[in-house]
Amino acid sequence: MAEALPPEMLTYILSFLPLPDQKEASLVSRAWYYAAQNALREINVRYNIPVSSASLPIIKSLGLRGASSISLTNLDGSPASHQVLQSIAYHLGPHLQSLSLSGGSPTEASFVALILGCPVLRSLDLSGCNSLFASGTLLAQPETARQAQQALSGLRELNLAGLRDLADLSFNRLSSCAPSLERLSLAYCHLTFEQGPAWGFINPQDSSPSQLSFHNLLRFVEERAARLRALDLSGTGLPPDALQALGQVPGLHLQELSLHSCRDLSTEAVAVLCCQQPGLTSLDLSGCSELADRALLAVSRGLRHLQRLSLRKLQRLTDAGCTALGGLRELKSLDMAECCLVSGRALAQALGSVRRAPPPLAFLSLAYCSSLKDTSVLSLIPALGPSLRVLDLSSCVALTNRTLQAICTYLTPLSVLRLAWCKELRDWGLLGLGEPPEEPAQKAQPRRELEQQASDPVDPSPQPQGPSLLMLQALQELDLTACSKLTDASLAQVLHFPQLRQLSLSLLPALTDKGLVAAARGCPSLERLALSHCSLLSDEGWAQAASCWPRLQHLNLSSCSRLTEQTLDTIGQACKQIQRLDVAMCPGISMAAVRRFQAQLPQVICIQSRFVGGADLTLTL
Repeated sequence: MAEALPPEMLTYILSFLPLPDQKEASLVSRAWYYAAQNALREINVRYNIPVSSASLPIIKSLGLRGASSISLTNLDGSPASHQVLQSIAYHLGPHLQSLSLSGGSPTEASFVALILGCPVLRSLDLSGCNSLFASGTLLAQPETARQAQQALSGLRELNLAGLRDLADLSFNRLSSCAPSLERLSLAYCHLTFEQGPAWGFINPQDSSPSQLSFHNLLRFVEERAARLRALDLSGTGLPPDALQALGQVPGLHLQELSLHSCRDLSTEAVAVLCCQQPGLTSLDLSGCSELADRALLAVSRGLRHLQRLSLRKLQRLTDAGCTALGGLRELKSLDMAECCLVSGRALAQALGSVRRAPPPLAFLSLAYCSSLKDTSVLSLIPALGPSLRVLDLSSCVALTNRTLQAICTYLTPLSVLRLAWCKELRDWGLLGLGEPPEEPAQKAQPRRELEQQASDPVDPSPQPQGPSLLMLQALQELDLTACSKLTDASLAQVLHFPQLRQLSLSLLPALTDKGLVAAARGCPSLERLALSHCSLLSDEGWAQAASCWPRLQHLNLSSCSRLTEQTLDTIGQACKQIQRLDVAMCPGISMAAVRRFQAQLPQVICIQSRFVGGADLTLTL
């Protein structure tokens, strides 16, 4: 019946499916294949292409599909890389809008030839491509620069992060070819700050051929102020006076600014910035270690339209500063991970005051906030509301089942839940059962009682039942790493999430084949799975589980001491989409077995290590 539907209607229906499901649907028939390809084009999927001669047919096929966004890996200056870049320019170039060469080492000639073949490029990522800037001659020829300017006239986003050899001259040549630039990243580039607070005018002809200077960047910002909307200067060591000079550029109205790990920034400099750039909607101050509560107060007063705020690793931030968050009524994303003095009490009050202000919070990270306790989190969770999709409480070691059951009660639309290293979580919490009385006679057999309670449909528990983890049916990622008190008694009952894509059960010493098989049957859509240091898992368990995970791409089995090469054979036969496999410190899996596995699936990156002569030898194949 579906074959009779018009292609446009079939494309529309498939567009509602997650990306992995669209891929599976494309295998049903030719009509479904073309409909799925149309749906993929509409959501602008990025294709990761390994640079090798084997990728040439794939590139041609992507060209026929009209793919507009790609990322290249393993790019170097070899003839094979040059051939791949030529193929991309020919087959994909006319409609390519987003191109990432991150970490690659292309030659200048092959890079120039590539961009000249991409006339509608909107985003270009050259982060870590040091080979392009080592000589300082990129785009030095006037005719080449003129052609590049024509090709990059529509470029909106340029990523130059992590370029150790980037200098004023090469930056000026490249940026002059992109007159429409709106977003620029120079994160972790070596900026020099030689002038004083005045940052006087510098003639473009005085630009340095050997270093990237702040005064040259400031001149660029002044010239492009009317268009520039996003700037990333993370890790550049930006001093307070330079930030002030940047913020006061006439006509500059930034929407996004990232200053991650600019450790010299002061609270006063941030306060001035908030007055200078009140239109900011995204601000990253993570790792700016000198900032304290007054910086957050200044942010809340000056940036009323802020939607994304990152304060990770601000060790001086306390509950007093968190009270200011009530003024950010458009906040969607808040990252306060590793703010060790934040207990959550003031945060609950602040977020509760903006609970009904649209748009509500969708992302919250309080990972590694060691002061966080159940009492504060229990008051915080109801204030978050149904809009929250991502919650990270990793390494909040004092949290217990009470927090977990509150999450399952109030935050049922969650798609990502991270509870790694929350060691007080127990089976009772996952199952939604009341805590057992602390009596010695009952402590000796908790697992048998749990299994009986969880499986008895008539009277699962004499205590009142609370919500179990099964309430979170929208989960796509679940991290229970090192929740060491969890056992099969709960995991086998609650790991039933058809949409789950990523699962971590590493460092669970009581996890056995029973829990593994239950997870396989209950979570068939997994693409990433971490099971390191689960020493009770065996070949027999994998023989039953592997066939349930045909979409598995990343698998970590390191230090699973009972596994042998039989598990490798099972995975190789059942998990054809596997891309990365970690079997380090698995004594039953030899290097020869790993090589045979990789010969069977050449696309797989295998990690295998063992102790040799008292040392840990790790090999990546």
